[in-house]
Amino acid sequence: MKKLLILLLILAPLTLVNAQLFPTLGGQRAGISTAQFLKIGVGGRATAMGESFVAISDDASGLYWNPAGIVKSENNQVIFSHNEWVVDIKHEFAGAVYHLSSTDAVGVAFTALHMDDMPVTTEFMPFGTGEYFTVGSMAFALTYSRQMTEQFSFGGTVRYIEETLDKLKMRGFMIDLGTLYYTGLGTSRFAVAITNFGNELAADGDVVLWGERKKTSWQSFSPPTMFRIGFAVEPYYNETHRVTTTIQLNHPNDNSENVSLGAEYGFKEMFFVRGGYKINVDEQDISFGAGLKVPAGIADVTVDYSFSNFERLGSAHRFSILLGL
Repeated sequence: MKKLLILLLILAPLTLVNAQLFPTLGGQRAGISTAQFLKIGVGGRATAMGESFVAISDDASGLYWNPAGIVKSENNQVIFSHNEWVVDIKHEFAGAVYHLSSTDAVGVAFTALHMDDMPVTTEFMPFGTGEYFTVGSMAFALTYSRQMTEQFSFGGTVRYIEETLDKLKMRGFMIDLGTLYYTGLGTSRFAVAITNFGNELAADGDVVLWGERKKTSWQSFSPPTMFRIGFAVEPYYNETHRVTTTIQLNHPNDNSENVSLGAEYGFKEMFFVRGGYKINVDEQDISFGAGLKVPAGIADVTVDYSFSNFERLGSAHRFSILLGL
């Protein structure tokens, strides 16, 4: 216990110092990446905890957060997540994890972002031409995770993405890599994950401009690569009550570094209350939510909800269902 307290005392001042430095770092990178839908967090549990989840990732939502975590799930799992995102955008996520053995697990995941069709406007018809166009994004991923020792696991994901903007399409492949390590100091563990790493992407397709001019070449952009390092610990737990706390440093390639804080209270591993806060993130700040786990015949059913606040854009509501088979 003394070692754990010493470690926390070391991490706390480092976090405060970094928080003072963050506003001057990385802001000039804003807007340099594409495929922004990949940055939208999934699952009611993770998002309620301020998306500080890479060191907690121990269920099927790890298909998004940290591939090293899916092998830590107690059984085979299926997850469905629906996100009522800002400005009437809908975001869906579905995934499944299957254990090949006690130390190996594989998973598949599908992500989709969609919205209502929008009217086509021009310089001379600003109220619409009578035509409509479609905007949407999708991703399909395959994941493998292995438990190397009782304390260490790692995982990797290969993801195919496709974005559609009317007649234009952008396609590409990306990879995720993650690790999860239990330190042996109580329940403390830390994790490192890098997601959406890949080559620059450019759109395919032709657009006819005013005057019958045709544009066929488009600028390429980097994917939204994110490096995360997180630490989690249960400062209090017994058979009835459990408190989990987590802190996570995020380094995106297209914005400033930031910190996420999260906490979860579990009562008999059936009822859960969660909260989170993001430091140095434009728009987003507070999040909270709750969950309920109910044994239901052949499967354990966990239902989670989260609310995320945006300073000017409103709020986002996420609902997810996790089935343990």
